[in-house]
Amino acid sequence: MLGAMQSARCLPAVFALAVGCAPAEAPFQVRESVHQLHITHATPGMRLAVLDGRGVQVQIGTADALGSLVFRQLPAGDGYIVRTVGVEPPLQSRPLRVLSVEQSTPPPGFYAEQKLGPGFGYIRTRDGTLLSAYVTLPGPPEEGPYPTVVTYSGYDPSRPGKPIEKYAFLCKDLPALCDPPTDPGALLASLFGYATVGVNMRGTGCSGGAYDFFETLQVLDGYDIIQTVAAQPWVLHGKVGMVGLSYPGISQLFVAAAQPPSLAAITPLSVIGSPSTTLAPGGIFNNGFAVEWIERVLRRADPYGQGWERERVEAGDSICAENQLLHGQKADNLTEARNTLFYEPERLDPLNPTHFAPRIQVPVFLAGSFQDEQTGPFFTTLLDRFTGAALVRLTVYNGVHIDGFAPQVLSEWKSFLDLFVARRVPEVSPQMRALSPLLFRHVFDSDLRLPPLRFDGFRTHEEALAAYRAEPSLRVIFENGAGAEPGAPQGTFERTFPAWPPPQTQLLRYYLHADGSLRREPPTEVDSASSFQHDPEAGSRGILAPGGDSFDKLPQYDYRPLVQGRALAFETAPLTEDLVLLGTGSADLYVRSTAEEADLEVNLTEVRPDGQEMYVQSGWLRASHRALAPSSTPLWPEPTHRQRDWAPLVPGQWVSVRIAIAGFGHVFRKGSRIRLSIDTPGDSRASWRFALAPVPPGTLHSVAHAAERPSSVALPLVAGVQVPSPLPPCPSLRGQPCRAYVPLRNNPAR
Repeated sequence: MLGAMQSARCLPAVFALAVGCAPAEAPFQVRESVHQLHITHATPGMRLAVLDGRGVQVQIGTADALGSLVFRQLPAGDGYIVRTVGVEPPLQSRPLRVLSVEQSTPPPGFYAEQKLGPGFGYIRTRDGTLLSAYVTLPGPPEEGPYPTVVTYSGYDPSRPGKPIEKYAFLCKDLPALCDPPTDPGALLASLFGYATVGVNMRGTGCSGGAYDFFETLQVLDGYDIIQTVAAQPWVLHGKVGMVGLSYPGISQLFVAAAQPPSLAAITPLSVIGSPSTTLAPGGIFNNGFAVEWIERVLRRADPYGQGWERERVEAGDSICAENQLLHGQKADNLTEARNTLFYEPERLDPLNPTHFAPRIQVPVFLAGSFQDEQTGPFFTTLLDRFTGAALVRLTVYNGVHIDGFAPQVLSEWKSFLDLFVARRVPEVSPQMRALSPLLFRHVFDSDLRLPPLRFDGFRTHEEALAAYRAEPSLRVIFENGAGAEPGAPQGTFERTFPAWPPPQTQLLRYYLHADGSLRREPPTEVDSASSFQHDPEAGSRGILAPGGDSFDKLPQYDYRPLVQGRALAFETAPLTEDLVLLGTGSADLYVRSTAEEADLEVNLTEVRPDGQEMYVQSGWLRASHRALAPSSTPLWPEPTHRQRDWAPLVPGQWVSVRIAIAGFGHVFRKGSRIRLSIDTPGDSRASWRFALAPVPPGTLHSVAHAAERPSSVALPLVAGVQVPSPLPPCPSLRGQPCRAYVPLRNNPAR
């Protein structure tokens, strides 16, 4: 593949006016792009300016140490000039064109002209940028066509894999073991008989361009990748699917919303609902996992930042070497994140999957964990937004980030891919069934097997597809971790529903009372409230013990009891029946503070008859962000996070705040008590940390429980669900740590 690609310093135009180079006399090269101009081969430190078609200077910059510079956010138009600054006479490019998205659409034949084969190579995008790709096939190209899936991320999906030597004896039946894709989702798909294409986003790995988190060009690149791969003769049906967990799961949402015609289906696992809900839940900046992830991705987007690029270049890959030149021009996404204090629709809507999910038209299979310690629990904002999709299948469960690869999920994932990408009756080869326990032992340290697929009795794809379409769209796995070995990713039972939230959901409201109880009836006291002291160190604390790993079957948690004076707690009486709660909730509180700000966290836990307290779910809010969007419901308060709605507290005055409790599914057993605690954000997540607002030492926050200010919590009850399993061990449920129950006496407000 590599030999078929152009490796000259300035790539030739792939279609009229879309790509060009500066004339020979200019001491730099320019690539025209969509709302951008890319300069390379300038003298490091050279000052360069962009002039529009009227000769007006619109931007100025300095070439970096590799002689590169990217001018971004340029209006579409003709006649742009890039000119040296401080050089007499100035040297300049020929007239350049900056494209709009609409103008950038390639002509017919652009995709089919590119030829991809097994191994490492490059895909040319509409602006001439070459993206590194790695192709694996289940057999020789001439024995195809094969069902095909794409993985696309800023990790290293195009890095050539190395044979898994311990399984080399199986390579004849499972060729992917000797030519494995690097991405785990692609590896699984290849073991199931799919061709896979792993592509690095621009600005990462051996791909050209400069990295910027899901900028327009990254999305257009995804469109071009799908169309190019689908045009290959070894691709079955001329359409491809997408696979991946986390980053390569999130990318599927963006690409699918761009509606490439040759995309068959997507299967996003463990994704976000919006960058904002992970980056700043409730308006409080997450300086734990969110910052660590941005820093890691940006670091690996440096020239040769992933390491494996150097080996490619030393072996003679001149394209990979050339592509490193723009990597130093990556966008400073971390500074952008830190400076994003409010939600700006014009800038953030294009980055918000919950906003653009209705534009996705292909079938969607999505799975996510309610307690995901990385991307977080707010993926549930997506679940009712795929209104334009041809079909939607959702699988949700308590658990952690990696649980999208658990066998109880993979069996459905495989069935979905077979039905909508391969267009065949779902099946698993005997070889893969034999290998799968070894894989699950390696990943989950558990003796697990793929459950049998339920399509063995169908003779044709049409019959199987018709049966699948008739099934409910929402599958809920309850008590993940208690179904086999304690902590292994298997549920005790599951139920299906037609939609999220289930239409039979009932609002179950409990009111806070002065004695620390949660009761169905409102308080009657004239003036009653409790207070706790702000804990300035809480935001830096997590729940993993030193050396603990969230992916372990039974992680080493340091899940601490509530501290007197630093928290409030309210509990129901022992339940007289099992309660199945599924959905989102709302802590509707009347709050007063001695400061102008209050960072608040609510935690929902189960106090069990065995004396253990089990974590269920959390919610967060910075009180100045309490204004709600019109789309809010009794069970889902949605803050606007708009600057125009920002309202600091007036010390000593009561205000009403509604704190969204993220999606969850949990059985509160007969004899247990539901506990709602309120404190400073922290001590509730494995990987998230909270940048708390500065408040004066000794700041007190109060919560009312009086007749005129009746604080309460609204919970999503799904009645009529029979629970076939006993109280699970504590610990056992994935993502839900346990601690010994310690009663708490609330301090009266003063």
